[in-house]
Amino acid sequence: MQKKILLSFDLDFTLIDNIEGIFNSFQYVFEKYHIRNISIEQVKQTIGLPLDEAFQMFTMIPSNILIDSFRSYYQEKGIYQVKFLPGALDVLKNLKNYPATLGIITSKKQELAIKLLKNLKIYELFDYVLGENESIKKKTDPFIREFINYKYPLHKIIVIGDHIADRSLAETLNCPFIGLLTGNHNQTQLKQESKVPVYILNNIGELNYNTIDKIIEN
Repeated sequence: MQKKILLSFDLDFTLIDNIEGIFNSFQYVFEKYHIRNISIEQVKQTIGLPLDEAFQMFTMIPSNILIDSFRSYYQEKGIYQVKFLPGALDVLKNLKNYPATLGIITSKKQELAIKLLKNLKIYELFDYVLGENESIKKKTDPFIREFINYKYPLHKIIVIGDHIADRSLAETLNCPFIGLLTGNHNQTQLKQESKVPVYILNNIGELNYNTIDKIIEN
């Protein structure tokens, strides 16, 4: 009997490079509310964090006000300032034929993540897209575990991402984690004190059938 495999991907700096759109959205908010200038390197450090935590790194202004402005700009312009990371599209198409079930769990607002994926013409590759909504505020929210366990009870699950929040998701789901070195965290940070097996790849382009088979068999 063929094993059922679920591959759950992060989005930013796992599959896509959206730093231009995110940086421009931050700049728009900071200029609108006369907050000090922010560099693109500072913005990169916020990738993978919920927006309220990201804004708290730079200002005491209530984050709900800033988030509304950020999302307004991002939905109109920033969402289109995005590109695939090298190899990402080919890997997704190949894995869809593996066969494996593919999904997205992101810290982005869920409706924006769906819009972005549709704009990139890859929405149909995924069985589900979960992001921030009324039930989900972070990747370790119990709703995510309940959703995955209910919909995919017989699947072998692997979480793929670049952030320690993705490893925390894997720990919540009690499944292996593939950490990519295309984000802000190095190999040591992605592995340190992990409660689940961690496998490190330089980038998404290195993910293939053989890697998945080895992880599933362990």
